[in-house]
Amino acid sequence: MDTPSPGYDIAVEIDEALTDSIDVAAIRAAAEATLRRLNVERAGLTVALTTDEYVRSLNAQYRGIDEPTDILSFAAQESLPGAPSFALPAEALAEVQHYLGDLVIAYPYSVRQAAHYQNSVTAELQLLVVHGVLHLLGYDHDDETSERVMGALQEEILGQFGHAALARRVYD
Repeated sequence: MDTPSPGYDIAVEIDEALTDSIDVAAIRAAAEATLRRLNVERAGLTVALTTDEYVRSLNAQYRGIDEPTDILSFAAQESLPGAPSFALPAEALAEVQHYLGDLVIAYPYSVRQAAHYQNSVTAELQLLVVHGVLHLLGYDHDDETSERVMGALQEEILGQFGHAALARRVYD
């Protein structure tokens, strides 16, 4: 399925520096499966695949960690303490209220990670997209309980694509 579901606006942007063939339909399918599983009827998000260097710079800027990582999630509805709130015109509010945010994936990092854990690049990207969409929806893995909940959802969703075992991966 190459076209998004009517209630979902999932943009996939690929950095022009990347020359591999990337399965955009599989990326969209993973995002849509996550949204459907959590009964989200209408949502927009962007998945950007880019270089390790760019993700490293974002990681340093926003998390204070000056090294690459596989994925960063930027929720549109997050607000920082003390940040001003803005009143938007009704038509603008209607456009942005369903926008969840952006996922930024370091594609070369993901390719290496897929090889290291002996799974396909497409499966790796689907794992990262499911993980990232869960973060955009407010899920986290900062304690044992939330990690179990998020892991179970990832396993269930990835199971639809034959990749349930990826959700049980132990990173080394």
